[in-house]
Amino acid sequence: MNSWSAVILVDPRGWVLLQERDQHAPIDPDCWSFVGGGVEGGEPFEAAAYRELAEETGVRAEPGSLRLWGEFEVSHLRGTIGGGTMAVYAAPTALTDADIVCGEGRQIVFVSPQQVETLRLGGAASQLLPAFLGSELYAAVRC
Repeated sequence: MNSWSAVILVDPRGWVLLQERDQHAPIDPDCWSFVGGGVEGGEPFEAAAYRELAEETGVRAEPGSLRLWGEFEVSHLRGTIGGGTMAVYAAPTALTDADIVCGEGRQIVFVSPQQVETLRLGGAASQLLPAFLGSELYAAVRC
């Protein structure tokens, strides 16, 4: 079974940090998705979330700053890797697009909730992002 950790940073406007995956991505190429990635052998979901956030964006979140939203069974629209379990974490941030280093994909930027509706979301993001935007955690982490 595959396992992933994802991180959703929420800025003071309520915009969420998303990654536009490129054509070479093994999961959901050419789609928008969460920042995150695979859990390595024996690694806890939370540790993977902090590691993936740093690897993909250059952001080193303080230990304990990411809040678990939940663990979900997900599938992907396209790619070479099937479904599995994804743990999704969220945190408020004062960072802007200028503070984010794009370590993977075409771009990693903050996106308005209205713009989310117009994006071609990957499988996990299309399954989970609308629910997150309506969640108590989203309301709590909006700066």
